[in-house]
Amino acid sequence: MLFGSLEFVFGFLPLALLTYHLLRIRGWQVAAKLAMVIASLVFYGWWDPRYVLLVLGSIAVNYGLGAVIHRTQEAGPRKAVLVLGLVLNLGLLGYYKYADFFLQNVGGLFGIHDVAATLIIPLAISFFTFQQVAYLVETWRGQRPADNALDYLLFVLFFPHLIAGPITHHTEMLPQFARAGRGRLPPSYIGMGATIFVLGMAKKVLLADSIAQYADPVFAAAAKGVVLSMADAWMGAIAYTLQLYFDFSGYSDMAIGIGLLFGIRFPVNFNSPYKATSIVEFWRRWHMSLSAFLRTYLYIPLGGNRAGRVRRYANLMATMTLGGLWHGAGWTFLFWGFLHGFYLILNHAWSALAGGRIRLPRGLAWALTMLGVVVAWVFFRATSFGAALDILGAMVLGGDGGAPAGLPDPLIGWLLLGLGALIAVSQPNVLELARYPRGLDEAAEAAPRLGFDLHRLAASPAFASVCLGLLVAACIARLPKPGVFLYFTF
Repeated sequence: MLFGSLEFVFGFLPLALLTYHLLRIRGWQVAAKLAMVIASLVFYGWWDPRYVLLVLGSIAVNYGLGAVIHRTQEAGPRKAVLVLGLVLNLGLLGYYKYADFFLQNVGGLFGIHDVAATLIIPLAISFFTFQQVAYLVETWRGQRPADNALDYLLFVLFFPHLIAGPITHHTEMLPQFARAGRGRLPPSYIGMGATIFVLGMAKKVLLADSIAQYADPVFAAAAKGVVLSMADAWMGAIAYTLQLYFDFSGYSDMAIGIGLLFGIRFPVNFNSPYKATSIVEFWRRWHMSLSAFLRTYLYIPLGGNRAGRVRRYANLMATMTLGGLWHGAGWTFLFWGFLHGFYLILNHAWSALAGGRIRLPRGLAWALTMLGVVVAWVFFRATSFGAALDILGAMVLGGDGGAPAGLPDPLIGWLLLGLGALIAVSQPNVLELARYPRGLDEAAEAAPRLGFDLHRLAASPAFASVCLGLLVAACIARLPKPGVFLYFTF
């Protein structure tokens, strides 16, 4: 079930909200929480109900292991339980997500080329696995675990973030779920939640899905060996760069908006990464919860920057390459992560060499950063190395091939891409317009004073309301033909 679908917008979400708030108003806190759990299980099982038992089993095992770690006093046994949990979690992830990839590559080494993929990857397995790995590690480090199974179920299952993040931390979320279902929700949550949801849906439905029409035919043609012209190759690469931006940005906004409608605040996960003027800054803005996870649970345990420059660069490369593999079981994903590791090493090496004395002009720094990002996205999207290299070759040298089949009017395409780039690079994002707390420690007990900066959003509340109404109408007109959220596949 997609956020941008008729059944979600007009069926699932209203029913889930109505049930939860009716129970909440009556003072039935446990029943309200159970309603959230049931709604999340229905949402997860919509694609394939067979994996509901899998995610519930994972939750049960990790909740039990966390309790054992918390109760155990001896250092040796505590660490043994943690290692067991890590092996079980990563083993489950490896089996479902990487077993076929491994078998196909091993088969290729021995000349066996008919190894067929047999496993269907459970939705969100990467997200709920990483989230629970962090939970076990922090419990082992001495942080307080979940007080009860119901709150832990919500921590993992709560549907707005279940499929594509953010990867939340239990110290941020469990206190909120402990208070969930109690009393009336402040009106500021409802108003801001609905507004952020609409703006996020507009990014996804109106921008990402429209731009996809100019990315998909180009990459499909490259996969078939079609020779691309320079203009078509650049159009495809830029279109995918913007499609993924608005897809992920739109999803992140919609997840935050839905969370607020239930009284839950998620951490900011996406902060205008295409405004970055360095790769280091890019990764502070793109998929912020994944960056934080990789830094905390991979880069720092490997040694971080504590063991000298060479070791630091090796740790960066290992972290980013594994981060690429996290996105998908394929060599192109692995190379995408390797490229970003290489970019980060160059960035840090330049900073060390220049010593802060030499600074590139801001425009040039931005252009170099975006060029690197676009090149890397070609590998991320392409179905093979060959297809990626063909597109990159056409971007540099061009070709004399005809337009890819199914590619709409290029003039309209370039106008659409120009509009998308202008929005991504120069305009404030939704959470900059909203007075949305950047840190979840702000107003932890009391409801934050949520609202919008109307001077930046529109001239008046009435005008802003009209604009939002038009966006809703435009999105509804597109909902019968929803696209796919790209990050649902990771």
